[in-house]
Amino acid sequence: MESIRNIAIIAHVDHGKTTLVDKIMYHCQLFRDNENTGDLILDNNDLERERGITITSKNVSVQYKGTKINIIDTPGHADFGGEVERVLNMADGVCLLVDAFEGPMPQTRFVLQKAIDLGLKPCVVINKVDKENCTPEEVHEKVFDLMFELGAEEWQLDFPTVYGSAKNNWMSDHWENVTDNVEALLDMVVANVPAPKVSEGTPQMLITSLDFSAFTGRIAIGRLERGILKEGMPISLVKRDGKVIKSRIKELHTFEGLGRKKVEEVIAGDICAIIGVEGFEIGDTIADFENPEALQTIAIDEPTMSMLFTINDSPFFGKEGKFVTSRHIRERLTKELEKNLAMKLGETDSADKFMVFGRGVLHLSVLIETMRREGYELQIGQPQVIIKEIDGKKCEPIEELTIDLPESLSGRAVEFVSFRKGEMLSMETKGERMIIKFNIPSRGIIGLRNQLLTATAGEAIMAHRFIGYEPYKGEIAGRNKGSLISMEKGKAIPYSIDKLQDRGKFFVEPNAEIYEGQVIGENSRADDMCVNVTKEKKQSNVRSSGNDEKARIIPPIIFSLEEALEYIQKDEYVEVTPKSIRLRKIYLTETDRKRFKF
Repeated sequence: MESIRNIAIIAHVDHGKTTLVDKIMYHCQLFRDNENTGDLILDNNDLERERGITITSKNVSVQYKGTKINIIDTPGHADFGGEVERVLNMADGVCLLVDAFEGPMPQTRFVLQKAIDLGLKPCVVINKVDKENCTPEEVHEKVFDLMFELGAEEWQLDFPTVYGSAKNNWMSDHWENVTDNVEALLDMVVANVPAPKVSEGTPQMLITSLDFSAFTGRIAIGRLERGILKEGMPISLVKRDGKVIKSRIKELHTFEGLGRKKVEEVIAGDICAIIGVEGFEIGDTIADFENPEALQTIAIDEPTMSMLFTINDSPFFGKEGKFVTSRHIRERLTKELEKNLAMKLGETDSADKFMVFGRGVLHLSVLIETMRREGYELQIGQPQVIIKEIDGKKCEPIEELTIDLPESLSGRAVEFVSFRKGEMLSMETKGERMIIKFNIPSRGIIGLRNQLLTATAGEAIMAHRFIGYEPYKGEIAGRNKGSLISMEKGKAIPYSIDKLQDRGKFFVEPNAEIYEGQVIGENSRADDMCVNVTKEKKQSNVRSSGNDEKARIIPPIIFSLEEALEYIQKDEYVEVTPKSIRLRKIYLTETDRKRFKF
């Protein structure tokens, strides 16, 4: 048992987790020299590559000086916190990465809290020491203060530290002492992370993640806590509610490199994948056949936000997607629940509308984007925060928000946040940048990123984490501009767009197909206005058509999925199809909108 180490790599967004795993894999020679594997090897799906972020946790395993190290790479965004909570159960220690310039950030705090509560041994890696103006020593102090504040015990506070730069492929015991490999880090892991604690007794394994293969069906992944599992062995599956189902293991795999290796038996302490067990969920226990004992199941934080998912019933439905009915959408959402622990699904009074609950706009928009690429068409309502009643008072979720931006622009940021009922907690200067902390209702964060990026010319960096529920802070003014709504179905004619440009900004390209009730622009005033952009210029024989002025059209505003979700009002939907994202009114005709006013 001495020769296994299970370690999770945790940190704030962009502090270098996946890059570090790359370098460890190169160092342990997982690849032949002639293989060109690129960087960020573990971010292997399209969405992760495009956005440059990790979304789901992944396992790899490397051999180092005769020790097998199972490494779990985790995402850094608060919205994917459920992924982190789920996999920390498989680890005996954590590698906490901290950026030498930024220091501990909100998400560092969140993931560290989870690791300390589970009693894991932290090893600290202070990364990016090659940055200008960085302060590795100060950051080391701050990490200590943070652990102390989070209630770490003495053996956790006595943490080892290495310094280095994952990007430049070196780690060492002092930040001025540059080496040429990451051995210092691996030696620290082998020396300080305890080998898995194995108690005597019958087999027990908590299922912490699942995989799917088209050949063998669902695969249960977890760490064997005690006992031995063998191929073909009968077992009991203990569900979360205590129900016991008898089953049998068909095949066992352990992790080796990026892939898996089929084995005859697995000893306690190792992370393995089991094939052949049916009907399991994350959080169930695989236990002994005769006298099953369940392990404590995974605790997951509550969701803080909800969105309405409904079928696409716009005039353009079914033109681009393969799956358009409510049955398809229901099946897909139910399938997502299996592996996405932080998400919940609620029924509504109508069969084709579903309430989906999640951790934030990003969490749910990644799901929508994935569905869209799989060929689904659906419509999404405005994101709503979950309001609870505590002691007879109406309470709403509050988050801690950190904004990092150039000092000269800090005034605008404070103004925006206080307008959205945020309270400033602290301000500190780092070089030419300012880091400001606020407490702000989750409602206020929806749509804030767009405004901030516009006001700071793209310089602001935002991070937020959920703290808890506090009494309702009162109304927050929404968007103060109305919509331009199309009056007719047809093509958007450049001539009409040109004549209407002083009325507002447009969201549609010239000659795009539009329908009645579609939101095609933003009005320059506060109320909605119906416009007809399908009107062509009259070609009468009184004058030739060529001697008018040219149509000079300002390029339209094209929204990304998150921006569209944050932009819409209560009476609007985002229509999502594999090829386009459109905004529309819930009631498409003007008479319906007047009749059913929100």
